[in-house]
Amino acid sequence: VIIDSTASWYGPCRDIALVFAEYAKKFPGAIFLKVDVDKLKDVAEAYNVEAMPTSLLAKGGEKVDSVVGGRKDDIHTNIVA
Repeated sequence: VIIDSTASWYGPCRDIALVFAEYAKKFPGAIFLKVDVDKLKDVAEAYNVEAMPTSLLAKGGEKVDSVVGGRKDDIHTNIVA
């Protein structure tokens, strides 16, 4: 599961949303979720999201890795790992 922790008002989050849409098409075996940290503060707290955008990779409900910022190549690396 790849989680896009985002804030709708923040420009870089809107930019990385396009990357997530691209990767969702490219990796149909992965589950992509979008979490608005302003609306789902408890989820952001549970995964220790402190900056936006933050991309989380979770397996079995546990966070295994994260990428802070809109680093497209790092997000890709996490998906294919």
